[in-house]
This record gives sequence, C-alpha cells and structure tokens, in this order.
Amino acid sequence: MNPHLVLPLIIPLATAMILFVTGRRGNRAAVIGLIGFAGLFGAGVSLLIRVASSGIMATGPGNWSAPYGITLVADNLSALMVAITGLMGLMVFIYSLYGEMRGNDDGGFYALFHVLLMGVCGAFLAGDIFNLYVWFEVMLIASFVLLARGRSRLEMIASVKYVVMNLVSSGIFLIGIGLLYAKVGSLNMADIAVKLSESEADARLVLSTGMLFLVAFGIKAAVFPLYFWLPSSYHAPPLAVSAIFSALLTKVGVYSLIRTFTLIFNQDQAFSSRLLLVIAGLTMVMGGLGAIAQTDIRRILSFHIISQIGYMIMGLALMTPLGIAGAMLHMVHNIIVKTNLFLISGIIAHHGRGAYRIEQLGGLYRHKPLLALLFLVPAFSLAGFPPLSGFFTKYLLIQAGLETRSWLISGIALAVAMLTLVSMTKIWNHAFWKRAPETFEPMKTPVRLWLPAATLASLSVSIGLAAEPIFEFGRQTAGQLLEPEGYIEAVLGGR
Repeated sequence: MNPHLVLPLIIPLATAMILFVTGRRGNRAAVIGLIGFAGLFGAGVSLLIRVASSGIMATGPGNWSAPYGITLVADNLSALMVAITGLMGLMVFIYSLYGEMRGNDDGGFYALFHVLLMGVCGAFLAGDIFNLYVWFEVMLIASFVLLARGRSRLEMIASVKYVVMNLVSSGIFLIGIGLLYAKVGSLNMADIAVKLSESEADARLVLSTGMLFLVAFGIKAAVFPLYFWLPSSYHAPPLAVSAIFSALLTKVGVYSLIRTFTLIFNQDQAFSSRLLLVIAGLTMVMGGLGAIAQTDIRRILSFHIISQIGYMIMGLALMTPLGIAGAMLHMVHNIIVKTNLFLISGIIAHHGRGAYRIEQLGGLYRHKPLLALLFLVPAFSLAGFPPLSGFFTKYLLIQAGLETRSWLISGIALAVAMLTLVSMTKIWNHAFWKRAPETFEPMKTPVRLWLPAATLASLSVSIGLAAEPIFEFGRQTAGQLLEPEGYIEAVLGGR
C-alpha cells in the first residue's frame, strides 16, 4: 500500500478522531487542528512532487487488486487538487483562529473541518465510481453539520436548501452508478473505460447514463440551471465555513465532471461538447448578472463562484489539450482567489462591525490602505487583469475557444469578465472609496487575519508571473486526461 496515497486520508481522519475522542477544547483543540492541517498540506505537496516525478500512482488498500476492492489513484490533476486542498484548509483554519469561530468551546468545528477535507481528498483520489459516491456523502454530512451549527433562522433555511439539493444529487448519482454497473459489471473507473471501449454498446445509450452523472455533478458544481441553491446557502454560515465551501465543494463537482467525461463518457464527444458549451455559457452569464444585482458582499462572491464555474465547464466542453489545461488551471486559480476574497470580506466586516451590506460600509481606503491593496489583487485577478493568475487562465480558455472556432462562447467569456469587473468595482466604491459612515471607528486587525489573505494574494501574483512552467504542467495534465491509457495502465496493469 502506497503511503503517499493514503496519508491525505489518514491525517485528517486521525486528527478528527483525536478531537472527537479526547474532547479537546479551546487552544488545545486549535493546536491539534493546526498540526493536522499542516500535515495534510505536507502530505499533499509530497504526493504532487512524487506524481510529477514518477508518473501516475495507484494502490489498493486491503491487498485487493483492481478492478476489485477500493482503488486510490493519483495523476497530476488529483495530486494537485489534494495539495491545494491542504493549503486552503490551512489558510482558512489560521483565519478561523481569530475570526467568527474564535471561542469555539467544544472542538466540534475543528473536527468536522478535518472530516470535510478528508471527504474532499477522498473524492480526488477515488479510483472507482462507488467510492466517489461514498466520499461525496462524507463531504455532505460534514458540510451540512458545519452549515447547520448556527442557530439563526437564516442559517437553518440555508442548511435545509443545501442538504435537500445535495441529497437529490446523491440520489441521481446512485441511480447512474446502478445503470453503469448493469451495463459493464464493474465499478472501477479504469475498468469501466476499458469495457466501454471494447463493447458494442450504442454510444448514445452510454451517454444517456452519462447525462445522469452530468445532472448529479452539475448540482454539486452549481452549473446552470442547477445553481440556485448556492447563493442561498453560502452567505449564511460563519465566514470560515463560507470560505472553505466556496474554495472546494463546487470544485469537487467540476473535478468529477472532468474525470468522468474524459475517461468514461467520451464516446460521443460532439454531442456532449455542444451540450456542455451551452451549459457553460449560461452558467457564466447568470452568475455574472446575479453578482451585479446583489448588495451583500458574500452574495456577490457567491454568484461569482457560479460564473467562474462556467469558465471551467467551457474548457471541458472544448475537449482540446489547451481547453482542458485552461479548465484545470482556472479551477486552481479560482480556489485561491475565491477563498481570498471571502477571507478579505471577513476583514472588511470586522472593520464594519459585522456588516456585509455595501451601503453600510465606507472609508476603508483612507483608514486601511493595506486592506485595499489586498482586496484589489484577488478582485483584479478574478476579473482577469494581467499579470495575475486570472488573466493567464482566461487567456488559455479564450485562446482554446478561438482555435476551435467557438466564437460565441469566447465572446461570452470576455463579456462576463467585464461583468465581474463591474461587480468588483461596486464593492470597491462602497467599501473603500466612499466616505466612511459617522459610526465608523478604525479597529486593529490581528495578524492572524492578515496572514492568510496576504499569502493567497502573493500566490495569485506568483502564478501569473510563473505562467510558463505552470502551463507546461497543465499541458502534461491535459495529455493524461485526454489520452487515459497511462491512467488505465497504472490502475489495471497488465489486466
């Protein structure tokens, strides 16, 4: 059993069990949680380095050989997603030590946080379709409890909407798994890919099963028209919870779409590509327009999650090496930038005495110029300004669209970038530029709030400046996804 593949699951599980069993509270729970997240980030980086140097890795816990038993697989994409998951967990956790979760006296938040990230890492490493479903359920349980921990009416309504839609998604996913198993008699994704390629089954019949997976993963990814639950849920919980949700949960849905539609449901690419292009364009537009109409910072950022998901689906729909590379790199960029914007919105609310509505804010540029700079970096990156990470990834996606003569989706991508800039400018004008309210009193910002935001802003700048080696990694990853023989060989070997 390969320890590099198991540690990203064992570390958060062990940390959560220690917190649950010992009942650690306050500072002790925070120290244990911090060690756990640092360990998860280290394990993710180690896995990424190992995969980048040695190639795709697979292991079967319990000494069961594929296609039987549980299989864990790491290629470039899954290893990168595990590493970024550990980093986001660590940054959000550091923020939470002084943010709204400060004073948590039962340790429950820290333990559930680790369970959530264990589910996320498990989904990224799952090599069979049923265990992907299991990890989705681990995520759902942990995220629902985190969302419903608050006692306000708003949080309870948000948690109900969230869990109902995700239960619907899980039910559809399970039906799709059953139909797929009935067709090929296997649950291992590599084995399914081989059997479908060797069978004489009608490609449209296979794709009809793929549509169930598209709906199931589309709900989790919040694509059009299945996105309505997200802005009604993500603005309600404490900021640390909103930040980690925005960073990772929808991206697991996008990752699952990329994995299944490049590995399994790739028989009728013309039809699926056209459908995904329509979904991508509508997702971008509805997310961008929804953001402009909002006056609450967290709801603006929630709609931007939706619009940016559209860019990722666009890259998948184009089904070219450049498009897939752009989708993967845009997903990483968006995880970093969106997490940072949520954390910065928490700092803004800290100075606005808990206010997230833009009309209740003002004067921060004069009193907190460093905060203004920290906001501009991810805001401009989200809109696609050079030399930040968002410009680099959107450039790849639009270039991929132009190369395939997909003029309409390329134009939509450019237009939605302008909508993003307009909504970011609205936050800037109200929170930073206009005169401060009469009740405004400058407050000291703890270092533990600044540190994660500054780190993520620096990372966004670094990605933009180091675009060439990052693109090369993205190109290699796209090759692994579009030519999955290496993935299948790593999982099945000679079989």
